[in-house]
Amino acid sequence: MRVDVVTIFPAFFDVLEVSLLGKARGAGLLDVRVHDLREYTTDRHRTVDDTPYGGGAGMVMKPEPWGAALDAIVADAASRPTFIFPSPAGELFTQATARELSVAPHLVFGCGRYEGIDERVFAYAATLGDVRLMSLGDYVLNGGEVASMAMIEAIGRLIPGVVGNPESLVEESHEDGLLEYPSYTKPAAWRGYDVPDVLLSGHHGRVADWRRDQRVARTRERRPDLLPSDPSA
Repeated sequence: MRVDVVTIFPAFFDVLEVSLLGKARGAGLLDVRVHDLREYTTDRHRTVDDTPYGGGAGMVMKPEPWGAALDAIVADAASRPTFIFPSPAGELFTQATARELSVAPHLVFGCGRYEGIDERVFAYAATLGDVRLMSLGDYVLNGGEVASMAMIEAIGRLIPGVVGNPESLVEESHEDGLLEYPSYTKPAAWRGYDVPDVLLSGHHGRVADWRRDQRVARTRERRPDLLPSDPSA
């Protein structure tokens, strides 16, 4: 998969060189290219924002550098990209979204700042590829970098070969609508806390039943909105 990121803070994405995503890049599973939006400006001050039409607080990112950046990316693209713009006004990004996007050949993340990006940029991007405005939740960040990083990791780890044991992906929270069961490791007793006996029993059927019950109970307690009408079904 190819991933392009447009930002005014390219150093933010240096973290993609480490951990599993760094290994995926080294193995050729993930091709990440980070672009500095200021490189696509034409004035000596490298200006990327201006005051909003209609008045109001804050500044808005100008369309000209964005248009030039998107043109350069598309000119070098082998397939029609999907443009993702983090926005509190966007659709909710979920695990299902991550799985859907993990099979896309080319993703482009546009990191807005200030009061956002000129709306015309989204309309223009739609002539070059598919456009999706995405929100991580009902809160506001200073810019799109943190949200883009979270989405890149959520999507990238689902690419075949990135995570060593693919079975672990199936048992995670949100994959089937329930939260993940609690996990334990050695020692069996620690500071007065013991591992549940069922996990020490060696009885795979009982362990599976216990984990299922724990997932339902944990979801009911922490995220009841995720439960279907009949959680035991």
